[in-house]
Amino acid sequence: MDVVAEVSQETGFAGESGADKIQERLQKRHQARVEDAERRKEAKESQSVAEEKGEYFYTTFNKERASIEELLSSCSGADRAAVTRTLEEATAKTVQLQKFLNDSMLFLKQYDLRQAQAALQKLQTSLTEIREEALPKKKFGFRARTKATDQVSAPVSATPLPDAGTPADSGSTKVDGAAAPEQCSFSNMDNVSLTKTAEEIQKRDVLLTHLTNCKVRLFGAPSTLHLKHIDSCEILCGPVSSSVFIDHCTNSTLAVPCQQLRTHNTTDTQVYLHVTSRAIIEDCRGVSFAPFSWSYPTLEEDFTVAGLDQDRNNWNQVDDFNWLAAGTPSPNWTVIPEVDRKTNWDP
Repeated sequence: MDVVAEVSQETGFAGESGADKIQERLQKRHQARVEDAERRKEAKESQSVAEEKGEYFYTTFNKERASIEELLSSCSGADRAAVTRTLEEATAKTVQLQKFLNDSMLFLKQYDLRQAQAALQKLQTSLTEIREEALPKKKFGFRARTKATDQVSAPVSATPLPDAGTPADSGSTKVDGAAAPEQCSFSNMDNVSLTKTAEEIQKRDVLLTHLTNCKVRLFGAPSTLHLKHIDSCEILCGPVSSSVFIDHCTNSTLAVPCQQLRTHNTTDTQVYLHVTSRAIIEDCRGVSFAPFSWSYPTLEEDFTVAGLDQDRNNWNQVDDFNWLAAGTPSPNWTVIPEVDRKTNWDP
């Protein structure tokens, strides 16, 4: 009897313990369902907010883009004074649109970001082309002095420049019987040192193309900088007020501050960068980045002229359009180790 009672007592205890465990499991399951429902609700709300932000961005961006395109279209057939005012307004709107895009990068999808950046680049290109085509006389006096400066200053370069006036005058047009260069440029040169002063390139578009084993120093604040087909060169540039476009660059070292950097088809190249938005690479490999470290006496003044914030530098925030794996670093670019970074740029 005592044995039966003991077993019965044990069985009853076991039964109570089993009921407690079942109740505990039910409570945990209920809590998990509540938490899951909360997560789903938050995710839905977050998605809704993102969609609302995205919809607002698309609507605003397209509206502003259409407004700029309309301004550029109105330049056709207008007098120089009207074109000047219109281009100034279009430039200001383009800068604001770039800032709006930069501020929206965090919630935009990669595809939508690329589409917006491509549209903005097209606007900037159109703006430059219309300015060069519609206002060939605007800087005639300044450009005439620039040409004279080229002829006088050419021998100052560390290495004699063959036909130094030719690349700077490439793409020029005739105005009242005199040459007026539309673009400040160097092209088709090997094994030379090249320099442009602030007076020569201030707020102008600069083009460097088909250079091999050259050292280039660009002082002042260009409007845009285009580098194409660059091989084994060292190129140092003052603050660029808008974008730097690099295409087919190899085995080179670049140093430049800018608002935006777009790099295509580039290999084995070091970039010492100050960028206030983000750097973008596409179809690149072996590209490495470090903070901008070149200095010259009027650098701070040129930062002010370019409108760049010296305290904001996103040099290591690089978007690789060929690498969309979230959470995994792109193998196409790296950060230059501090011990390997160049700080002395003197010859």
